[in-house]
Amino acid sequence: MFEYVNLSYLDSISDGDSDFQKEVIQVFLEQIPRFLNNMRKYLSENDNEMLMREAHTAKSSVLVFMMEDTGNLFKAIKQLAEKNQTENISEMIDQIDAALQGASRELTDYIKTI
Repeated sequence: MFEYVNLSYLDSISDGDSDFQKEVIQVFLEQIPRFLNNMRKYLSENDNEMLMREAHTAKSSVLVFMMEDTGNLFKAIKQLAEKNQTENISEMIDQIDAALQGASRELTDYIKTI
């Protein structure tokens, strides 16, 4: 049913409460553009401290939807920024962007069914 997200963790913490599920999904959908915009901004400003913080926060959010690969990209960005090795981070953000767009489509469609 889903290519980008897995809702098993959300199901387990919501105990079948569809209103709670909708709320968690809506917050995540609102966060996606902010995560991406902030990460690009911090990267362009060479603000590695804020980039690391944003990657850490975003990683936690994607793991609610069991997006392990995306979570690993956020983790790698955090580690690279910590070492001041930012050369490949822009491409990694693009990969994350593609995955989050797919997740956004899936979750937007899912919300309509619950």
